[in-house]
Amino acid sequence: MVARQPDAGTVAALVADATAAPSMHNAQPWTFRHLTAEGVLELRADLTRAMPRTDPDHRALHIGCGAALFNLRVAAAHGGLAPEVRLLPDPADDLLLAVVRLAPGSADRAPDAGLARLHPAIRRRHTSRHPFTEQVVPEPVRQTLRDAAAREGAELSFADEWHAELVLDLVRDAESRDVLDPSGRTELERWTRLGPEADTAVDGVPEYAFGPRMSGGRAPWRDFAGRRPVAGHGTVPFERTQHLALLSTRGDRPADWLSAGQALERVLLGATLEGLATSLSSHPLESPDLRWLTRDPLSSGGQIQMVLRLGYGPEGPATPRRPVRDVLTVA
Repeated sequence: MVARQPDAGTVAALVADATAAPSMHNAQPWTFRHLTAEGVLELRADLTRAMPRTDPDHRALHIGCGAALFNLRVAAAHGGLAPEVRLLPDPADDLLLAVVRLAPGSADRAPDAGLARLHPAIRRRHTSRHPFTEQVVPEPVRQTLRDAAAREGAELSFADEWHAELVLDLVRDAESRDVLDPSGRTELERWTRLGPEADTAVDGVPEYAFGPRMSGGRAPWRDFAGRRPVAGHGTVPFERTQHLALLSTRGDRPADWLSAGQALERVLLGATLEGLATSLSSHPLESPDLRWLTRDPLSSGGQIQMVLRLGYGPEGPATPRRPVRDVLTVA
């Protein structure tokens, strides 16, 4: 059990785990500041990594930062800490998304064992844009993932076949809109890494993580290659039935987006421990009209925040991360 405030090395390790979280286009839109005397770690939004066209309200930015916050909580619990989190603590500072007091574990406040058990999945979780098998995710596993989302104040629902087909149609609609919008393509290309750059990048989506194209159709996610030639970016058959889940929250404000990000990462880490491969799509959620249509009209669910594809298949490659020294300052 930790009996004192974490030292600089421990804080750096916590931030390294936090930054393994997913974010739109792997932009990693976060910074951290450690207030040593107070034993507090601040999570701040980095608007230099925002996407004005794709994410004008910074919804996806908050979700990515929420996922990083959840990883931080997991890493802290694994290290014997009992973190105390306050979301959006300063109404006058929109960039300060969360304050985490790195409280040592004690008899009165023990580290969260449920969080700590997820720690091995942080480095194993990768986005997989490869074909999955036809095997259906068993109901007990689905319920485990629903419970994971609920623990963070969100809801995870698994799409029926007709609803999954509708969502896939919306993904394709969003892809077609991007083709007609040069600003969208420019923003996407800013965050893709081709050729030698893919081997040295510290952010963005490298070409080795694009995944293959679907033969006879379009894959259920954004085509990062577009019309650019990419070595080895061939076509292969995918599973006939896409197993999709939708993550939603009741509200649709920054606090809800941060909660959605924490719920998303809790689901992804839990899925990884269950042997599932995962990928994400926010593509049909980037246009208000398409986002509304992703909802199941037969349910009373709230605001859809992310579309997940889950199944059994390759975990996908690790994507680059910025060094801790680039995202952490100490005061």
